[in-house]
Amino acid sequence: MTDAPSPTPADKAPRHILKALGPAAILGLLWTVFPAILGITLLGFLGQISDFLQSLGPWGWVVYIVVFVISAGVGLLPTLGQSILGGWTFGMELGFACAISGFVGGSMVGYVIARLISQKRIEKALQDHPRGRAVRDALLRHNFWRSVLIITLIRLPPNSPFALTNLVLASSGAKPVPYMLGTAMGMAPRTAIAVWIAAAAASTGAGNLKELVQNQPTWLVLGGLATFVLALSIIGHIGKRALDSVTREKPADQAPATPSERAA
Repeated sequence: MTDAPSPTPADKAPRHILKALGPAAILGLLWTVFPAILGITLLGFLGQISDFLQSLGPWGWVVYIVVFVISAGVGLLPTLGQSILGGWTFGMELGFACAISGFVGGSMVGYVIARLISQKRIEKALQDHPRGRAVRDALLRHNFWRSVLIITLIRLPPNSPFALTNLVLASSGAKPVPYMLGTAMGMAPRTAIAVWIAAAAASTGAGNLKELVQNQPTWLVLGGLATFVLALSIIGHIGKRALDSVTREKPADQAPATPSERAA
């Protein structure tokens, strides 16, 4: 009887990665599943939640920001859905300001959680991931404003999960101040689009998304959705190309920081 073939490196890779990440792997899984599930719930009750926030008067936007910070920071709600809620409830100007405040606050909550949970595990896992290693080295190698630029470009694509990006950036050596600035700048374009479209939709007088779809011409609803998706796709494409360009750059007189240099 012949022995069963031993697992190949490819077979062991997922298990090896999960073991290496430890608690961070569980956190990453939760931050992938929960926003998708709860985001659908949020949009389903968009009208009721908006009415409640408006009933609070000036305190409504305060409650919105606090809930945004906590829910985004712990990875429970999708940031896109919360941006839509902000635009639907408060309009373009106030909705955008509240959403960006929620992003920055939520990113810092996620930053602290990632620092406590990852315990350097993600940094070690990045050693086997060329693209992730390139981003980490770029963050550690460049000056303040270059780091802000890199974090901005990482945040720019709409398909970059907010909570997971917090986890990776915090574990890759990102410093708090460039991390916050890059988050605000990178999230601004897609947030502005989402808030603007939501504010325009709410201005039609619809009480919720169902009424909006029922009361507006089909071509207008589909056209607005297509424009939204196209705009996000363009932003994501630009961000990806720019990030690839930045992380490929490597000054001839400056090698990536060594572990001892990073510790210093």
